[in-house]
Amino acid sequence: MLAFNDLKPLHEYLASEINQSIHRVMERGWFILGPEVEAFEQAFAGYHGVKHAVGVANGTDAIEIALLAGGIGPGDEVITVAHTAVATVCAIERTGARPVLVDIDPQTYTMDPNATAAAITSRTRAIVPVHLYGHPAHITAIAALAEKHDLLLVEDCAQAHGARFDGRLVGTYGHMAAFSFYPTKNLGACGDGGAIITNDQHYSDKARRLRNYGQVTRYVHVERGVNSRLDEIQAAILSVKLKYLDQMNQNRRDLAVEYNRHLQGVKVPWAHPEAYHVYHLYVIRHPQRDQLAESLKSQGIGTLIHYPIPIHLQEGYSDLGYARGSLPVTERVAKEILSMPMYYGLKPEDIRVVADRLAHSLEIMGG
Repeated sequence: MLAFNDLKPLHEYLASEINQSIHRVMERGWFILGPEVEAFEQAFAGYHGVKHAVGVANGTDAIEIALLAGGIGPGDEVITVAHTAVATVCAIERTGARPVLVDIDPQTYTMDPNATAAAITSRTRAIVPVHLYGHPAHITAIAALAEKHDLLLVEDCAQAHGARFDGRLVGTYGHMAAFSFYPTKNLGACGDGGAIITNDQHYSDKARRLRNYGQVTRYVHVERGVNSRLDEIQAAILSVKLKYLDQMNQNRRDLAVEYNRHLQGVKVPWAHPEAYHVYHLYVIRHPQRDQLAESLKSQGIGTLIHYPIPIHLQEGYSDLGYARGSLPVTERVAKEILSMPMYYGLKPEDIRVVADRLAHSLEIMGG
């Protein structure tokens, strides 16, 4: 069986450094908001060439806290997409704001700037574009919209660590950007974790307060906040992995080249000419997706779907008021996409096996 994902090879590759980092934390005996978090925040900000990074407990909190730091709250509208992990919309709703969902580009599967422009109203206060599967959203066009309408721009970079658009790292276009360090991410912890980056001192200071109960010094709380703190062990592990991020992203890009070379009969991922795609996921399309996935499973190839039900069609979000057919590109894409195995340790010969078995599946389906 070829698994859809396997985290063990990467951890084996970095085991010595990671174990040393964990031992360092255990020896110090400081486990929350200490020197490891500070060191990682500095390194992560430095990687992006920005002034500030704020570690938080997870990527959902990163979006929520960034929006709250930007003044978003009840009565505001925040534009995002329905083709994303539910965390994006969950975070918006936790601020009290109303998520406004727009359609996606049929090639990149990310926010359509024209649909975004059409959705802006007098109540719109922010835009949260999602850099999906490792491919950047058309962030220059979206940033121009945000500037034109004086809107807060918070980039959801949970799936795009190290991705670039027009030569510039994602996360550096918005007023703030939110990252997840869930273990499967291109930069993943050994548990939950997240971060916010920004060049703005005010946003950074407010995010730091909000993540720790609104506290400025011990037992002095100047506003209401939450408990959302990146712990020392995860920060230490992330500091190790950050040094290898570009190397690991290049490995994913090389694997994508192999896939593109060998896969036939399906639509392979498209990359915008100005995009540096880091392939958090390698997502193909086929009109008989479900049948294809079952056939591959029967031949020992693991796949997943990211995401089979758009948020506006989820039962838990039916009160948002979007009817079936209201986001036609999103709905069509959701029926056809299939995520193939993609991880460090996957070998070119594995991809050739996947390609052979996919070809066999398509032959059976066609017959």
